[in-house]
Amino acid sequence: MDTMLFNFQAFVDEMREKPDKKEIVEKYEKRYGPIQGGIQDQIRFKEYLTNFEYIPFSTPEELGDDFDWALLQRLVAGSFSSDYELKLNTDKDAYELYIAVKSGDQSVVKTISELRSFQMLRLYEIYIEEQMNIQILKKEEEAESEQGAIDAEREMRLKKRNAVRDTMGREKMAQEVKADQEQKLDDLLGKL
Repeated sequence: MDTMLFNFQAFVDEMREKPDKKEIVEKYEKRYGPIQGGIQDQIRFKEYLTNFEYIPFSTPEELGDDFDWALLQRLVAGSFSSDYELKLNTDKDAYELYIAVKSGDQSVVKTISELRSFQMLRLYEIYIEEQMNIQILKKEEEAESEQGAIDAEREMRLKKRNAVRDTMGREKMAQEVKADQEQKLDDLLGKL
């Protein structure tokens, strides 16, 4: 994993240096202790993101092994700020990961396979910062005995993910049946 373009510890160190991001790291460490290790060692990953099963999807060929695609998919699926969809691309015989972000009246939808490396790096930064902020709010919620809102949102996102996974199998099977029927029809028409 040392060859990955995104480095979690370097990102955290960078946040410490930026006046507008420094407070996030300080609040997080005040509640959970020093940020050490990789993202997989963090409480938000262990408690939440690890629950999102990785489903292989199309990635930019030129980026190959430059990114941890399973981590990115977990960050996207676990995000409270964006929506996603995995759609079967029959041309590639692979799933496309669509990300939808809404800002005011504007909505932007992109597929991971069309993004460039600098955009991918930015996604990691955005989603990891979001997860840190949510984890801070979760701790504050627990301290105020208002436990529930963040856990409820997380539970809803996990249920959505399970529903997506369940329908993906049916979608692929339906496309295979359709292709088989079209082949049989072509064979039958060829005999006429």
